[in-house]
Amino acid sequence: MSISIKKLQLFEATARLGKLTKAANELALSQSAASQALKELEKSLGYPLFKRVGRDLLITENGLKSLPKVRQIADLLDSLQLANLNTMSGVLRIVASGTIATYLLPKLIAKFVKLYPEVVPEIHIGNTQMVIEHLGKGKASIGLIEGPAVHRHLQIIPWQVDKLQVFCPPDHPLAKKAVISIEQLQQQAWVLREHGSGTRAIFDAAIEQMGVQINLGIELTRQSAIKESVKAGLGLGCLSQLSIAEELRNGGLVALKSPLNLSRRFSLVTHKDSYHNLLVQKFIDYLKAECSNKKS
Repeated sequence: MSISIKKLQLFEATARLGKLTKAANELALSQSAASQALKELEKSLGYPLFKRVGRDLLITENGLKSLPKVRQIADLLDSLQLANLNTMSGVLRIVASGTIATYLLPKLIAKFVKLYPEVVPEIHIGNTQMVIEHLGKGKASIGLIEGPAVHRHLQIIPWQVDKLQVFCPPDHPLAKKAVISIEQLQQQAWVLREHGSGTRAIFDAAIEQMGVQINLGIELTRQSAIKESVKAGLGLGCLSQLSIAEELRNGGLVALKSPLNLSRRFSLVTHKDSYHNLLVQKFIDYLKAECSNKKS
């Protein structure tokens, strides 16, 4: 079996970028050379890594199973190129949901990099669905999500508890009592996150649990846009307490006590064999320790 590092890098890049042409450009290969190399790799492995659908290459089941192992090889190569082998080093590829990426991750990363200066963080931000997709395609080594998720090739580990908060602008009729009833939940317009986000999944589940229907006004992908829309009077909002803490303190928004069950759990997402990657495992242990320190 003849499997070169270059061919494995080509497979990884094609899966990550979604296009063989983009992968070829990244690795400074011609289109024909890249196509031939991929065919040779599949022949050596004995199974197809991609199937062609129109102009797109879709990764196969065997490709998905192989990708974490190839990703480990790529991470090891990064470590060899970047640093002294006696230190914790390399590229730490993270993809995180918006609330975590905005309100928790910056301080956590800063402290981790201070402990391990030769680690290079590479961070992408998206909703829970995007995080799962990135991990599934090998575009990241670890994900942090805000909502429920399942994936047969990924390991989803509970991390810490969060709570969503219903809120309104200070001039809203509900602001004086700071309480909203089941009936009022149905009467008000709502400004919410898009489907696919963990925040929306938790809100929808809570509404369904109450057996009620709401009046959806606007769906937005940015927390800041939701907060500004609520301040402008376009409806009530529901976001993590972390994301509206400052506005609650300065009076820009008012929290409403509701009958909804809005507790949720943040989770860590990795490939099932991520324990082979020492840097990823070190970061997971660090995140768990920071969570424990926060509780104590």
